[in-house]
Amino acid sequence: MTKISKICVFVFLAVTAFGQSVPTSLQLLIREARQNNAAIKAAERAIQTSEYMPKQASALPDTEVMVQSFTVGSPRPFAGYSNSDFAYIGFGASQELPYPGKRALRGNVAQHGIAISRAEKNAVAWDVLTRLKLAYFQLAASQQLVAVLEQNQQRTDEIEQAAETRYRVGQGTQQDVLRTQLERTKLLNELSMQRRESAQAQVVLKALLNRLPESGDIASEPLSSRRIPEVPALFAKLRQDNPELQVSAEQVSQSEAATALANREKKPDFAVQYMWQHTADNFRDYYMGTFSIKLPNRSRVRAAEAESRAKLTQTVAEKESRVKQMESDLGEQIAIVQTSEQQLTVYDQGLIPQSESALNAGLSGYRAGKQDYQALLGSYNDTLRLAMDRERTLAEHEAAVARIERLIGEELK
Repeated sequence: MTKISKICVFVFLAVTAFGQSVPTSLQLLIREARQNNAAIKAAERAIQTSEYMPKQASALPDTEVMVQSFTVGSPRPFAGYSNSDFAYIGFGASQELPYPGKRALRGNVAQHGIAISRAEKNAVAWDVLTRLKLAYFQLAASQQLVAVLEQNQQRTDEIEQAAETRYRVGQGTQQDVLRTQLERTKLLNELSMQRRESAQAQVVLKALLNRLPESGDIASEPLSSRRIPEVPALFAKLRQDNPELQVSAEQVSQSEAATALANREKKPDFAVQYMWQHTADNFRDYYMGTFSIKLPNRSRVRAAEAESRAKLTQTVAEKESRVKQMESDLGEQIAIVQTSEQQLTVYDQGLIPQSESALNAGLSGYRAGKQDYQALLGSYNDTLRLAMDRERTLAEHEAAVARIERLIGEELK
């Protein structure tokens, strides 16, 4: 065995040992991410924070408590208190009373804030889970590509043995042997690239799962092609359940409530005040009640009302814009899924079996001296390329399905 062969065997054995971890299903990782992901936890805290807002928004304005001191003849405290019925010390309170309906509308606007926070949490969760799935599919594709490379390592050994045998009996050239060793080295380079992509996927997965970077590596299960529902059903689900569109819908509802509140703000507010004024014991006390009306500035209220209507128009337009963008994204991912399904069928039923047969026939013919080395090498490269392309197409198909799941807000089996 040559030195290069020994190095290749060592590298492939190391990779095999590296990938012997127990496979973890994607569903288990999804459940773990929902429980431990930092972004999802932060979104949940945002919901809890927003739940305090409606009570604050719908509460009465703060009550004002007052103490008055009225002196006669001198600015000193209590001057004239015992000899003038004008001097007094007063205690009172005042309370502003918004026009009926304003407090309820303010609470309604804040209540929509809770709904927005919940919708945003759902959108954050889907964003995290989509990134988790894409990293998982990248990891699975890299691990499967390593298996393909290992399989072709064995074929390289067979081709090298055949080339050396023919070279020893004078029927082949040394160039054939050297070219086979070059192909083996190219396999090592491709293997290093797959290990790098696998390591990158591991980093992303551990971060999304909130695991320590130095924790054990994750092994994926083999990928399988999933089917998607009919196209009209997908677009219907998009308009109904897309997480980002749900955020937009809640923002529109909040803007509608804010517009109703701005219209109500044209109404006047009220205030009541009561004051007890105590003088010396030889004088009678004073009792004073006040009722006032606060008239809003009409130009300010009209501007606020116009602003709220413009904001409502803006949020509706933004929602419609997002719908169109989401429909475009969904159509793109559906096209990727449909095209990749066709490609996988061609790979599995045509290209790969044909390339395998051509390679086996070429290797037999080369051993028998009935086929030249270049034709055999071409068959080998075709078989390797098609097998690797098939795994990449499968990963691309599953990545497109994951993006569709995010767009429709539903897991597909």
